[in-house]
Amino acid sequence: MREFVRFTLNDAPVVIRAPAPTLTVLDWLRTERRLTGTKEGCAEGDCGACTVMVVNGQDRPRAINACITFLPMIDGCSLVTVEGLRGTSPVQRAIVDLHGSQCGFCTPGIVMSLHTHQSRGGETTTDAINDCLAGNLCRCTGYGPIVDAARLACVGPAATASAPPSPDSEPLGYTADTPWGRRAYFAPTTLDDLARLCAQHPDATILAGATDVGLWVTKQGRDLPTLISLMKVADLNAVASTPAALSIGAAVRYADAIDALVALHPALRNYLRRLGAAQVRDSGTVVGNIANASPIGDMPPVLIALGAEIILRHDQRDRRLPLESYFLGYGKQDRVPGEIITHVEIPSPPAGALFAAEKISKRFDQDISAISAGFLVRVEQGVIADARLAYGGLAGIPKRATHAESALTGKPWTEASVRAAMAAIANDFTPLTDMRASAAYRLEAAANLLLRFFHESSGQPARITSLASVVYG
Repeated sequence: MREFVRFTLNDAPVVIRAPAPTLTVLDWLRTERRLTGTKEGCAEGDCGACTVMVVNGQDRPRAINACITFLPMIDGCSLVTVEGLRGTSPVQRAIVDLHGSQCGFCTPGIVMSLHTHQSRGGETTTDAINDCLAGNLCRCTGYGPIVDAARLACVGPAATASAPPSPDSEPLGYTADTPWGRRAYFAPTTLDDLARLCAQHPDATILAGATDVGLWVTKQGRDLPTLISLMKVADLNAVASTPAALSIGAAVRYADAIDALVALHPALRNYLRRLGAAQVRDSGTVVGNIANASPIGDMPPVLIALGAEIILRHDQRDRRLPLESYFLGYGKQDRVPGEIITHVEIPSPPAGALFAAEKISKRFDQDISAISAGFLVRVEQGVIADARLAYGGLAGIPKRATHAESALTGKPWTEASVRAAMAAIANDFTPLTDMRASAAYRLEAAANLLLRFFHESSGQPARITSLASVVYG
């Protein structure tokens, strides 16, 4: 295996032998290269001050958070920082001309987000620009002149993205001496090699986009002795759609899966728009949101409602598991050491089925949910033939509301039936009170989301009986 990381930095080739596996791109830029335009704000991928642009092969340019991206993860890529623009970017000129900068701390990250957007022929609609900036905080100027500058910059031709180095067929893998001892990093290129490495290192941390694992290092100070990245495995970078189902590999980022997910059901468009921000969607993976088994992950409730299954691999053995069966309890999953999730398969909703994806959080953009929900109801001749109601944020795992489902199944699709199911939700969950919501709020909001689903799917205006589901539902 190759023991050196290679990439281009602002069009200049870089070769680094066995860097510390958890050295972040941000720390390397600032301490090793003295490129201090890239700032550290939150160290968790939330504020966007550390935004840089990455191009990998034929992929579209991606904006990523350098603070939670480990240096070996950009192997084979072209990395562009604000210094690499050299004042020639249309975005930079527009921000200067329209007075979109004051203190300058956040501005480099904003410039890099907008430059990435412009480099891929970014849309000039207000929604598109707001989505692009959702992961960037501005503490001084306010977003008015920044949005105006983005619109002006994106009118012209797209900037040319820097070319990454020539592909290297030899997989990356090495051990490095660090202050904590020798630490290992592997990035195999085939599924068989990945499975073999995971079986040989059952305690290794499996690495995808690092939007979660990165925080283990920057916020929790955890030592990760062995990292195994699955992002270079071609078989895991594929999205395959058939009339029956959608298959998403474990290395597929949200940004590359959105179109296929929206084609599966249009209701997912607005839901996915609120999942993280552009930098998170350009790095994080759909399967990673499953594998980490967070009880407040955005995707599991929706995928459970749709009847998704996961494919797991342990060495040379594959097995298939309903997604809802993967979550056993808080911090416990049906996965043996050394086993990895390789794909998630999502059945196409039955013809005529009613479906909704809902999220409640304190902010509209880039916020962790207090409650997330997926609803799938099949009605035949006015009677509910099947109901799948899944929630996150109400228990230690994402799970279905089985009592509420039983209250609906076989009943007419009416408000009376729905209200009976709303009352049954209290038998399905005993939520906690925390900083995001109280237990009482969670139960009331969960019930009201179901009521809103009924009204909206029936073509009626939602008649909410409390404020619980009004807040960014």
